[in-house]
Amino acid sequence: MQIDNDTFIDDSELVFKASRSSGPGGQNVNKLNTRITLLFDVAGSPSLSAEQKQRIGRKLATRIDKRGVLRVVAQKDRTQEANRQAAIDRFTQLLAEALKRRPVRKKTKVPAGARERRLREKKRRSSLKQQRSRKNWRDE
Repeated sequence: MQIDNDTFIDDSELVFKASRSSGPGGQNVNKLNTRITLLFDVAGSPSLSAEQKQRIGRKLATRIDKRGVLRVVAQKDRTQEANRQAAIDRFTQLLAEALKRRPVRKKTKVPAGARERRLREKKRRSSLKQQRSRKNWRDE
C-alpha cells in the first residue's frame, strides 16, 4: 500500500479485527460484526525508517498505545468490506499527513510602519480614555 512517494507498507503488516458496530445497519447491528479496527505496529514495522517511526509517534501520539500500535476504527458503513476500505483510506491519510515535512518558519521582523500604526492607535485609545475620566465630578 502506497503512503507517499517513497513510503510503501505491505498489507501483511496490517491487522484487522471485526466487532459489533453502533452505526447504521438496522437489526443487523445486533447480529453482525461490521465495525473494523485496523491495527498497525508502528514500532515493529520493517517498512519504516527510525526517523519515520519517530515522526509518526510524535504526530499520532494520541492514536498509538504504549506498545507502539496505531489503531484506526471504522464503523460508518453497513458492510464489513466498506468499513475495511474506510479504515485503510483513513490509515493512509493519517500516515501521509504525519510523514509530510513542514517547512521551517523563517523569523521576520515586524515592519516599522506596522509598529508605528500600532503605537499611534494605542496613544489615540489612551487619550480617548483619559478624556473620559477627566470630568470634574464635584461640579455636578
